[in-house]
Amino acid sequence: MQSFFARLARYSSLCACLLWASAPMAQESATEYENKLKQLRETIAELKREINSVKSSRNTLQNQLQGSEEDIAKLLKKIDRLKGELASQKKQLSRLNNERAQLQQQKRSQQKHIGEEINGAYRLGQQGNLRLLLNQQEPDKFSRQLRYYQYIVEARQAKLDEFRQTIARLDEIEPKILAQAEAISEQQSRLQTQHQALTSKQAERRRTLAALNKTLASKDAQLISKAADQKRLQKLLDEVSQTLANIKLPSNGVAFKKRKGKLKWPSSGRIRHRYGSPRADGKLKWQGVFIRANDGRPVRAIHHGRVVFSDYLKGHGMLIIVDHGEGYMSLYAHNQTLLKETGDWVDGNDVIAKVGNTGGLEESGVYFEIRYKGNPTNPARWCRA
Repeated sequence: MQSFFARLARYSSLCACLLWASAPMAQESATEYENKLKQLRETIAELKREINSVKSSRNTLQNQLQGSEEDIAKLLKKIDRLKGELASQKKQLSRLNNERAQLQQQKRSQQKHIGEEINGAYRLGQQGNLRLLLNQQEPDKFSRQLRYYQYIVEARQAKLDEFRQTIARLDEIEPKILAQAEAISEQQSRLQTQHQALTSKQAERRRTLAALNKTLASKDAQLISKAADQKRLQKLLDEVSQTLANIKLPSNGVAFKKRKGKLKWPSSGRIRHRYGSPRADGKLKWQGVFIRANDGRPVRAIHHGRVVFSDYLKGHGMLIIVDHGEGYMSLYAHNQTLLKETGDWVDGNDVIAKVGNTGGLEESGVYFEIRYKGNPTNPARWCRA
């Protein structure tokens, strides 16, 4: 798994150079932001080592589940890429087939016209110029008819040239069509292989999840697990908030706080759990909302900002966190795949992930929170109904 901060290092300097090179004051702010993110790297890396170092049978199962879900996410990304390439190849093949059909129709039309020209030439005779000369007594009339005759000959030659070009293009297209068809066949074979690998990994995930759920049979165990999940997330968000506190996120857009009540929800679906509603037998509360949605449905950023975390977190699965500046962040958990990496800039409504059930969920959906200075706030106050 590519670490959070390895990807951050690759993207952060590039983004800063592209967006702020022409503005010295903005560049200074961007540099400060980059330095703070670098400080955050060591802290979160240590946090992840601490999380993964816990020794217990449940933690071992969680590690196995994490491995399966990360592998599934990679396979799904690869499948999406192969499907995109396959669609492009099919589109190109369709274009070539359409062009071939047009050329074949053009070829038949040209053959008909050339046949008519050959019959006309036969009737006129091979010594057309001499016959015109012997049959004419007026030089001006002869000269005019000779020019007409030359026009006819030139037109015939042009039609012959067009016919040769049509044949040449057909000869050129045919091998391309065959090559494209072979490429599509190979791509379909690769896609089938990836689907088989995906099926195997999904079966492995189901077995691991079933074993993990056995360890959570009691309500006390569920409470401990949910509390640990919240604690891990809170610790992560506290580190992000503290490190980026008072650091202005460079932006030319509308401030997040001015969009209160006007933002769109990150995904369409039915809200199953609302902010503040009880969970874990009433001993905990939901700090965000859980939106029930189908696997693979797009998850969109609610506002412009920068991705500060795009990785797996136990209990929350494939998690992406976007910093919107001035202490505001949004987070999207349990995704199937993450489409943006740490350090990426996003605009409101950009697709940043796909709905899933990672992190040990039985049903698919996206868990969504809005935080201000690390503290949860009710998303329903920010997103319009």
